[in-house]
Amino acid sequence: MKIHEYQAKEIFRKFGMPIPDGEIATSDNEVGKIAARIGKPVMVKAQVHVGGRGKAGGIKYAKDAHQAWELSQQILGMNIKGCIVRKVLITEAVEIASEAYIGMIIDRAAKMPVMMVSPAGGIDIEEVAATTPEKIMKLHVNPMLGLQNYQAMNLARFIYGDIKTARKAAQVIMQLYRAFMHIDASLAEVNPLITTPQGEVIAIDAKINIDDNGLFRRPEIEAMRDLNEEDPSETQAKDAGLSFVKLDGSIGCIVNGAGLAMATMDTVKHFGAEPANFLDIGGSSNPEKVINAMKIILKDSNVKAILFNIFGGITRCDDVANGIVTAVKELKPPVPIVVRLTGTNEDMGRRILEEVNLVATSSMEDVVKKAIELAA
Repeated sequence: MKIHEYQAKEIFRKFGMPIPDGEIATSDNEVGKIAARIGKPVMVKAQVHVGGRGKAGGIKYAKDAHQAWELSQQILGMNIKGCIVRKVLITEAVEIASEAYIGMIIDRAAKMPVMMVSPAGGIDIEEVAATTPEKIMKLHVNPMLGLQNYQAMNLARFIYGDIKTARKAAQVIMQLYRAFMHIDASLAEVNPLITTPQGEVIAIDAKINIDDNGLFRRPEIEAMRDLNEEDPSETQAKDAGLSFVKLDGSIGCIVNGAGLAMATMDTVKHFGAEPANFLDIGGSSNPEKVINAMKIILKDSNVKAILFNIFGGITRCDDVANGIVTAVKELKPPVPIVVRLTGTNEDMGRRILEEVNLVATSSMEDVVKKAIELAA
């Protein structure tokens, strides 16, 4: 789950990180009042769940409250990469002496969180990694021991030569680590972490992504979800208990099990087509999940064929077949459907599918080829 910059800053502030004064606004009148309260030059920052806000004109400097009011009229309602700007963050403009990067993600291969720092802040860390990887320092953190003060200091010294500045940065790095671990984040970063001419270290930007699997114990974090910023299909899938990720292809995939879903998408690509989605109905035998999956798939106008790939274990093939039959009768899909059924009650499932003139195969290769052929 993604959250907005202003929400990430609220979290960071709770952990003691130095954050500029600021408030969120949803109208130009609110912008003017907030900027007047701050009483200094401000930044007007669009709040959307996409990058490139600055390049798109969604981040502007305002010398006073009146200019902030004027600029907000341009930014509110702006479309940035398909996201409509409904909120802007009005935050104190801070004089910048230097820019750095600090961030933390989960390294799944190492099975540990990894802290990354760089003196090259203010630009995408991916660009730094590609062009000047020597400017990035990484540290895998043992989750049993946690980030130690000396480790944070080593990271800070990589960014700053001045010992006083490094000490302040080390404290911010420790605070970032604590926030990351406490809220079950999958990513937390400050880009840029800046120094002022007076030697202060301040986080003027903030980004946090949350691991969805941890939301059940973080209701205060889930309350930050902005449904306006999420794909409606992914929201619908989550509410229906489905794992769904929209892609750009034409073959709609409905599969039971994440591993089989990945293998199905790989097979589609192997034979020259592109999957339209990742959709895992899980191990449940509830036919309602199949119906919900079909409804979500059919909302995508790019889908030219629907491919069911079911390996029956806990999931029974006859229950999936009943779901397919109900969905076909109820939704009357305008695109062809192909089905692979193998495993528990597959013979019964095939007989059920005959009711809507569908023939199931047991070969994954054959069903993928057929879907691609019908989608052409």
